[in-house]
Amino acid sequence: MVRHGETAWSRSGQHTGRTDMPLTEPGEAEAKALAPWLRGIHFGHVLTSPSRRARRTCELAGLARSVEVNPNLEEWSYGKYEGLTSSQIHDDRPDWSIYRDGAPGGETANEVSDRADHMIAHLGTLHGNIAIFTHGQFAAVLGVRWVGLPVIAAQHFLLATASLSILAFNPSHPATRAVALWNATPSVLRSGG
Repeated sequence: MVRHGETAWSRSGQHTGRTDMPLTEPGEAEAKALAPWLRGIHFGHVLTSPSRRARRTCELAGLARSVEVNPNLEEWSYGKYEGLTSSQIHDDRPDWSIYRDGAPGGETANEVSDRADHMIAHLGTLHGNIAIFTHGQFAAVLGVRWVGLPVIAAQHFLLATASLSILAFNPSHPATRAVALWNATPSVLRSGG
């Protein structure tokens, strides 16, 4: 699972749901840096969010040859909070959490949880390694739902831009889902950290 590269709004901390932002120049470089880490893996399926930032990350990472666009991989719909930073939202709602409260005029936490569960069910019908290009907050929800945790737990699963995470099955207990890698960036992968 790959979070898209940097955009102007991901750099500034603005919530970017359905606004179709392009990657910045550093974001394109981040996406290209993923290619060596993905090149040697055979993917039976490559899925991406319909957003330009996710599709471009997929392309620059070298996996756009046979990609399937899947709307269930879109970022959280932020409604009235689209384009705002968490700090701006907290000025009016100091205890607000997207993972508990959702967004007015956008998606609720339950709706995003249902969308992640639907995506997980779809993944269960596919075979082989699967590459997913998606977004920070939706990917965090997908990760926690993968292991059966509630959406609110996603607040503890941060993702850098152009980061790689691996959702897997526990080899000792094949029916058990596991998080094998979380939030690895090319610089971390190079250093072995």
